[in-house]
Amino acid sequence: MSLKSLLVAIFACVLFVSDAAAIRRGYHRFVVREATYTRLCENKKILTVNGMFPGPTIEAYQGDTITVDVHNRGNYNITIHWHGVKMLKNPWSDGPEYITQCPIKPGGRFRQNVIFAKEVGTLWWHAHSDWFRATVHGPIFIYPKPGFSYPFPKPAAEIPIILGQWWKGDIVRVLQQLRFTGGQPIDSDAYMINGQPGDLYPCSQNGTFKAVVKKRETYLLRIINAALNEILYFGIDNHTLITVATDAHYSKPQSSQYVVVGPGQTLDCLLHADQTPASYYMAASPYVSGRGVNFSNTTTTAILQYDAIFPIAAPMELPLFPAYNDTLAAMNFSYSLRSLNSQEHPAEVPREIDQRIISTISINARPCPTANPNETCQGPNGTRLAASMNKISFVRPPIDILEAYFYKIPAVFLRSFPNRPPFVFNYTADELPLDLEVPKSGTKVKVFKYNSSVELVFQNTNILGGIDHPMHLHGMNFFVVGWGFGNFDEENDPMNYNLDDPQERNTIIVPRGGWTAVRFKAMNPGVWFMHCHFERHMTWGMDTVFIITDGSRPEERMLPPPPDMPPC
Repeated sequence: MSLKSLLVAIFACVLFVSDAAAIRRGYHRFVVREATYTRLCENKKILTVNGMFPGPTIEAYQGDTITVDVHNRGNYNITIHWHGVKMLKNPWSDGPEYITQCPIKPGGRFRQNVIFAKEVGTLWWHAHSDWFRATVHGPIFIYPKPGFSYPFPKPAAEIPIILGQWWKGDIVRVLQQLRFTGGQPIDSDAYMINGQPGDLYPCSQNGTFKAVVKKRETYLLRIINAALNEILYFGIDNHTLITVATDAHYSKPQSSQYVVVGPGQTLDCLLHADQTPASYYMAASPYVSGRGVNFSNTTTTAILQYDAIFPIAAPMELPLFPAYNDTLAAMNFSYSLRSLNSQEHPAEVPREIDQRIISTISINARPCPTANPNETCQGPNGTRLAASMNKISFVRPPIDILEAYFYKIPAVFLRSFPNRPPFVFNYTADELPLDLEVPKSGTKVKVFKYNSSVELVFQNTNILGGIDHPMHLHGMNFFVVGWGFGNFDEENDPMNYNLDDPQERNTIIVPRGGWTAVRFKAMNPGVWFMHCHFERHMTWGMDTVFIITDGSRPEERMLPPPPDMPPC
């Protein structure tokens, strides 16, 4: 072989190795299958990814694209959603069942391309079919691009904090019971930190999660609320948390003794290990404002342990949280956060809008059907519980909306989600007429022109007593420009908006008895789900779909469907 041929061969080999390494860094194989786990003194089979609970961590740089092959070796249909990832022009891989795809059937496979944009910080992935996200979920860590750094001192290490719920019973049965009875779901039996209930639950001390730290070091806590149905307080005894990012977007540093995290939300918090070397409890417990809402008023714990020899250990104490129903305390934290809005990380808030939508978000009740043996009526006064946006309880179609939109399949959805509530009333009054309780059903979506500036006002109502709602938008982040208690005043409240440095989110907690206004630029063509991230409310119909049309240029158009879309 000539020297030239040898050099060409070596160069080709180096290219192959380099490309293979790049593929390995940007490729993941998710095998959805059952695995047996022991919690609360009992063994139980749960659905997992790769046998892990919580599931595997995905790591990426800002702006990366990764490929995930999802193989369904379980016994149920499944989809996977990349929560908070914008998926630019690629709703095909977004994941919500019957919104952007039909489910992956047992034995099936689907290759999903996960396209990151400006997100940097902590997000997560989870199942988006039935209630399987109870155990099918895991973290996503997004780092600054190589050559760039955090806008805060580099931490010594990072500590994942994944908050969740555990049921002793099969989660399939929990959902079946909800649908059969028409009432509230069975309460979870424990809350969890990183898949473990902690010291205060039976048979749980040996598995309690421990994070070992060194005095005078700083750590980055990546906090994810993966719970199905609860907003949670989280804190560490005798330590301060400094929030530096919300839903994978940098925020102004905000110090607090506790944080409030709604289902679907993430926070990046700095922790300075500046206390006397010892062991300290980390803990999470529920915040619930609704009247008559069933929940488990218990506490999950983990341990922050200093890596030092210290004298006889003193009993650990729990961090102090507000009362479980202290709405003012919970909202004061949630709405105290602000975007960093620096020269390197500007807050690009739409200052002028093309359209304002006001949507009520309500818990509802339907009259009891008389001839369905598969349903009973254990809601208030013999009704069946429901939920709605602008009094429309969303119905998922038999094929996914994205394919119906792309292929122009008729009679799957209506483009008639209203811009205003059908009735104007005192939404937050303590007593409301019974006729407001019953919603209409439908598959109604809202269509936006590409590049339009949208304001969306969530008006909570006190129908059936009311409760907070963590509202989540797929495909886009939004800026939280305003909020308040009572009814939104379209004339006066916008004058008090924060258009300079509002927090940037994909999920926001709308307060009980109040409203929240968000703004976003409709610059991601495709079909995107909008829903409450309480699993029970989403099941009851507190959902809609936003469709963003293609722009005029090729780079402003939705990508074509992949060849292996799961069949309906």
